Amino acid sequence: MSIFSRYVFRQAGGALLLILLSLSGIVWISLALRELNVVTSMGQTALTLLKMTTLGLPNFMAVIAPFALLIAVMHTLNRLNTDSEIIVLTASGATSSTVARPVVVLALLVAAFVAYVNHIGMPWSLRNLRTIVVDVRTDLLTQVIQPGRFTSPEAGLTFHIRERSLNGTLEGLIMNDARDPKQNQSYLAEHGVIVEQNGTAYLVMSAGHILRQTTPGEAAQIIAFDKYAVDLDQFEAKATTDAPDLKPRERYFSELVNPEPTSNGYRAQPNRFTAELHERFASPLYPLAFALMALAVVGQAKSTRQGRGERMAAGFAAAVGTRLAGLAANNLVVINAAAAPLLYLIPLAAMVISVVLFVRGARPRAGTPWIERLHDAVVSIFVRLRPGSPPRSRTA
Repeated sequence: MSIFSRYVFRQAGGALLLILLSLSGIVWISLALRELNVVTSMGQTALTLLKMTTLGLPNFMAVIAPFALLIAVMHTLNRLNTDSEIIVLTASGATSSTVARPVVVLALLVAAFVAYVNHIGMPWSLRNLRTIVVDVRTDLLTQVIQPGRFTSPEAGLTFHIRERSLNGTLEGLIMNDARDPKQNQSYLAEHGVIVEQNGTAYLVMSAGHILRQTTPGEAAQIIAFDKYAVDLDQFEAKATTDAPDLKPRERYFSELVNPEPTSNGYRAQPNRFTAELHERFASPLYPLAFALMALAVVGQAKSTRQGRGERMAAGFAAAVGTRLAGLAANNLVVINAAAAPLLYLIPLAAMVISVVLFVRGARPRAGTPWIERLHDAVVSIFVRLRPGSPPRSRTA
């Protein structure tokens, strides 16, 4: 790259890092506010909250990074136009590729970053987040529930224990689950212990009874048990101890292409796996599309009288519409897998249109633009129709 291209790359790269950190900080704060109950009502430390919110951040990077690039490139090119640097460069005989080359290189780096997050960073972070959530739910009874007190970690769910032994065993356990209005269940057990198996936390109760009422007003059913296990993730009885079923975003590439036959999620919605797989390959195209949009809007030498602000607003709105169309196409693929090509066609179409607009804007045009000729013609007509205007002289 030339000296000017390296200069543009440094300016746009610095702006990109600043904007990306700012947007990531805003998303992190929103995640922290949403998970604040982990500290306030679940007895966890601030470090646990920090881990949960940080691990949830890569899930949004595929959307944040392209917009950060768009804003950074628009800001950089607009500043270069304002300082007349692009105008001077064009007047000296440089081609439009001098400005476009560093922007495209930066877009390729962002696309590689998005691809890395999609295929490696996001599944790794979401798996670790699942582990922390399991640990939090494991600590739900051992840390939050106090002996002799009724505790409700969520609406319709109540716990009570008589005492907690030194080895963590819960004595005199009562659990009432009234979250389902059609069924009310109460568990009474002499002993209870929290165990973790295959990434899932269970409450194993022994020597107790289940009081179940399915119809209001009728007598409750009483079921005695020696041992009974309840999944703390769903608070439902577990008949088996299979490995936890990973969600599509928690899976690596090989697990998306070849999901295990026992996966309940895949058997219920196989198209969701297809949509996630294609979305991971399509989302790295958006940094390139957004960079080309920025070039088409403010990539040419423009004076301050040519309304760059309106062009930038239109370009940003077009980028938002393009990304929303991609998200809508992703939901469409979940319904019908045959719509998967739309995930690629939307950013590719945006790239083609942006390239055409950029090339047309960079190409010198002979004569006055048609919009200006039309304006001059209308003004001339009004001048001649105005009362008292001198007649036009005719020349031979």
